[in-house]
Amino acid sequence: MHSSPTDPTPLTAEVVERIDETNDVFTLRLRIADGHRGSAYRFHPGQFNLLYLYGVGEVPISIVSDRRDPALLDHTIRNVGRVTAGLARLRAGDHIGLRGPFGRGWPLRAAEGRDIVIVTGGLGCAPSVAVIRHVLRRRERYGRLTIMQGVKHADDLLWRSQYEAWASAPDTQVFLAADQAGPGWPWHRGLVTSLFDEAELRGDGSVAMLCGPEPMMRAAAEGLLARSFDAGDLWLSMERNMQCAVGRCGHCQFGALFVCRDGPVFSYPELRPLLGSRGF
Repeated sequence: MHSSPTDPTPLTAEVVERIDETNDVFTLRLRIADGHRGSAYRFHPGQFNLLYLYGVGEVPISIVSDRRDPALLDHTIRNVGRVTAGLARLRAGDHIGLRGPFGRGWPLRAAEGRDIVIVTGGLGCAPSVAVIRHVLRRRERYGRLTIMQGVKHADDLLWRSQYEAWASAPDTQVFLAADQAGPGWPWHRGLVTSLFDEAELRGDGSVAMLCGPEPMMRAAAEGLLARSFDAGDLWLSMERNMQCAVGRCGHCQFGALFVCRDGPVFSYPELRPLLGSRGF
């Protein structure tokens, strides 16, 4: 699903809540304050917004909310630059600008009635959270849900309590892995892809949705192909320096594609020739 707002003027969004996830990761829960434009706002899981900090700039951030409640929008952000550092200083009651939603989201309608496998790495898990929330609130529409999350360090795991809650949902299994696991880490130590056999993944008719570092996604995609997944049923969420969000500035060009306009979600056949190639 592609969506691009016709009005480039940012909406006004109020910070309803700021949630600290880790030392450098936080979630902003926003409510669109504009009247008619705000009530008309809709998004699809996998799309992103541009969050605009007045006088500083804007950054693309994935939407991690379920679209059943578009009045409240969650965005999970890592404090890594000038704009995100400014966003990190916001508190409830502050206001920012919001443009969006942009891009192509996950193929959730086509996935109805089928098993879904989600493989993520690091903060790259953010684009998949909207999928998980979407599926769990519409559980009868989908088959088995398998959630696989890998992190480099055990302390990097976000939403630990949510993973535990997701694991208790019907016909849902959760697998967590850390390359470097500290004391008390109760889950797998190693790469997330090493859990594929333990998860007993079924390729026949399943849909896989991947997000995270590109080497991880490439290894995961090839591992799933080796387990009889169809290449057309593998979907990847890409991350690039997106500035205009409509494919005009060229900052996010990926081969002949533009991540902001043609993605950020792509099918694996679209990306397979480009992943791992120098210059892309």
